[in-house]
Amino acid sequence: MQREHQRLLLPVYLPTVLLAFGQGVMVPILPLYALEFGGSYGLAGLVVSAAWIGTLLADLPTGLLLPRLGFRRSMVIGCGLFGTGTIALAFAGFAPELILYRFIAGIGTALWGLSRHTYVTHAVPTASRGRAIAVFGGINRIGWFAGPAVGGLLGQLYGLSVPILVAGALAFVALAIAAVAVDPPASWTPLSGHQFGVGVLREIVQDRQRELLAAGSAQIFAQMIRAARQLVIPLYGSEVIGLDRAEVGFILSLMSVVDMSLFVPAGMIMDRYGRKAAAVPSFLILGLGMALIPFTDSYWTLLGAALVLGFGNGIGSGTMMTLGADLAPRGRTGEFLGIWRLIGDSGQALAPLIIGTVADLIGLVLTAGTVAGLGLAAAGTLALFVEETRWKQETRPVTAQQQVAKGD
Repeated sequence: MQREHQRLLLPVYLPTVLLAFGQGVMVPILPLYALEFGGSYGLAGLVVSAAWIGTLLADLPTGLLLPRLGFRRSMVIGCGLFGTGTIALAFAGFAPELILYRFIAGIGTALWGLSRHTYVTHAVPTASRGRAIAVFGGINRIGWFAGPAVGGLLGQLYGLSVPILVAGALAFVALAIAAVAVDPPASWTPLSGHQFGVGVLREIVQDRQRELLAAGSAQIFAQMIRAARQLVIPLYGSEVIGLDRAEVGFILSLMSVVDMSLFVPAGMIMDRYGRKAAAVPSFLILGLGMALIPFTDSYWTLLGAALVLGFGNGIGSGTMMTLGADLAPRGRTGEFLGIWRLIGDSGQALAPLIIGTVADLIGLVLTAGTVAGLGLAAAGTLALFVEETRWKQETRPVTAQQQVAKGD
């Protein structure tokens, strides 16, 4: 496994931490930056979500383009679009520009995210894939944990545009590394005359219909409860318990510390005992942590529930990405992962909208308890309806359809 980590260090891990750190730097800055343009809270939310919208819309086209572009060009273009959109954001003069530039950055995120996911799928053997992708997920968590504190400090000292420029500059550093360090894995063979169009996606959906229905449903539930943590805890702590911003921030930071400290054990569990051995307990514990929130009434009790959530999410580090990599058919890895990432991104994008609407109807206390059901739904769907892919992947036969290509 040490050899795989070394092989992924420059092409995947280092660019990932740079981009994740840059994205984290902007977390406390973007809403405030949008308000400087005279906008409302609604505009601030739209500016933040515009990148998600760009990523969602680009997931499927990226999956289709990846076999033609290859890894290096996909990563370089992705970093370039993210960096260009982010730097342009710092020089925007009108509110609509903010939305446009964030949308462009989101398209870059789709290209970069899918290409590195597919790269790891091809570069690492199935037996050690869980650890490699868990490390990949852990590196993302480290960047997102460290970035907000730095971004807040830079914004306080030098103005809100400076952290945005730093994020854009880091994307171009990642671009330079990818341009030099990324070489196609041995199992990657770009297809001559590769079919391009919705017909490819239709074939994949038909061939993997059962897996996409069961595992895709589990992923939507999983990504929704993961995204819900970042909304429910701040709102509940502030509006119900009455904590100040510093206390809420400290709770979220400690939750992140627990979360990011568990990616190595998560990978070991996936590779030794199976993907479901990590994923099912992860989502059960996430559901438990969310169910505890309605019973909290102080800083310390909410912190306890948050630490349970951090532990649950941590032991599930990389599980959905690894499951998607295992399910991807030979010869159509990029296209399948485009569909897979679209499903997951949809769950993350929908969660804040649904939770906000439900909270308006029934209140935050009942909403937190209701959201706990998402963890149970994710764990139950995985346990009952999704086959274990850790060993099945090694013995899966190559179908006639997949033999059209000698690998993806």
